[in-house]
Amino acid sequence: MRGGNGTWVSHFTLVGLHHPPQLGAALFLAFLLIYLLTVCGNGLIILTILLDARLHRPMYWFLCHLSFLDMTISSAIVPKMLAGFLLDSRRISFGGCVIQLFSFHFLGCTECFLYTLMAYDRFLAICRPLHYATIMTRGACHCLALGTWLGGAAHSLFQTTFIFRLPFCGPSRVDYFFCDIPPVLRLACADTTVNELVTFVDIGFLALTCFVLILTSYGYIVAAILRIRSAEGRRNAFSTCAAHLTVVVVYYVPCTFIYLRPGSREPLDGVVAVFYTVITPLLNPIIYTLRNKEMKAALRRLGGVRDVQPR
Repeated sequence: MRGGNGTWVSHFTLVGLHHPPQLGAALFLAFLLIYLLTVCGNGLIILTILLDARLHRPMYWFLCHLSFLDMTISSAIVPKMLAGFLLDSRRISFGGCVIQLFSFHFLGCTECFLYTLMAYDRFLAICRPLHYATIMTRGACHCLALGTWLGGAAHSLFQTTFIFRLPFCGPSRVDYFFCDIPPVLRLACADTTVNELVTFVDIGFLALTCFVLILTSYGYIVAAILRIRSAEGRRNAFSTCAAHLTVVVVYYVPCTFIYLRPGSREPLDGVVAVFYTVITPLLNPIIYTLRNKEMKAALRRLGGVRDVQPR
């Protein structure tokens, strides 16, 4: 892109995670293992849900979308990070940076909306069970899921266009391990006050609003569960919701930490970003399979292990 002083910025250099050079190979192996486990774990969840007719219900339909998002958001970030560890290949073209930023915020915002939708689904299932089947029809599920993707695309297109309309005339070193809004904004050769304000409102406030809506839904859910007389019924309801709520907290807390502080330059920001871009996609399949009896049973059936029926 042509900068304000007439020079071209054809690429950026990703500084990456700050680490001693001798740890490069070890970090490469560690993140490669995490990436492979993320792809395999989420892929297994998708395959299980698609092949097991007993899981063809709204909750698992949305979980299938979540697993796909986790795989793709990790794939948008980790491969370039791995290249930096092993090959010291940290250059990314200007267009590549645009695509990475767009992809990350498209997938991340879609996931943010999806978490909110999943909380609404659990609210209807537990607090409005008699109306659940008539509200969460197959057509409604498809429309709601499509809405999360369209909302994420619109958000990301707006943010990406708003940022890359700015002039970039150097330096071109992105003090981060991927092209994200805060570090890229610091390289612009123009006043970015409006952009930082938009980032705060459009991302931080949006994430915080969704988080509050999710907590509100779970407030009603907990109240409804506590009214269940059967201890077994309460335990099953809590087990179903605990997995989703755990994943939500793990995702939203780091996200709001980053984007509600758009001008921050603390080294801790990179560590926090690693958590929600690399670690959280790995944790999701683990949490959902360990906390969900139906998923564990479906995985056993997929592996050829027959369900044991109590006598």
